[in-house]
Amino acid sequence: MEHQCGCGAVHSEGELGVEYSLYQKIDTENLECLNEYEEGSGVTVFKPWEDRLDRSKFVESDVDEELLFNVPFTGLIKLKGLIVAGEGDNSHPCKVRLFKNRPHMTFDAALTESDQEFELCRDESGVHEYSIKVVKFSSVHHLTLHFSGNFGAERTRINYIGLKGEWSPAPKQGVVIATYEVRPQVSDLVDDTQRPPTAIH
Repeated sequence: MEHQCGCGAVHSEGELGVEYSLYQKIDTENLECLNEYEEGSGVTVFKPWEDRLDRSKFVESDVDEELLFNVPFTGLIKLKGLIVAGEGDNSHPCKVRLFKNRPHMTFDAALTESDQEFELCRDESGVHEYSIKVVKFSSVHHLTLHFSGNFGAERTRINYIGLKGEWSPAPKQGVVIATYEVRPQVSDLVDDTQRPPTAIH
């Protein structure tokens, strides 16, 4: 089955359902959503693709139209695609900015240059796919999504965020044992070439 979203592009539903499964690899206990109206609602939009039309689980912004998600993963991902679904009205986000491996970002920090950004179309069905620069997002352990505005409403509403890509376990870090001297030895500070010749008796 194919759908046409507001941008005019046609997307195949069957293909997308299989590919958008990275929500299973999100460290949901440590996911942060800043400026959410209802605490804990931000994490609910990362759900199975077949549940994307379930409007009982959504996130809405609070004091203004901005939303910021700090999304940690349980390993490393190679991000390949993004879907953002909302309502068909002006509460749908109009822009998203992506940042790679910058945990605990704030709105102030999000004013810096992003790794990639998209102008969003109104997508009620959750079928419009935004292509990620895979080279830039190939070893991602943390993803920040900054929704900076909507189409004119006081609050932004998002029903579904889908992430497509590949997951691999994070490499295990070995224990490094190092010895540090509190004060350097005098012999470490003297250049051997500058030592006075040893007297021979």
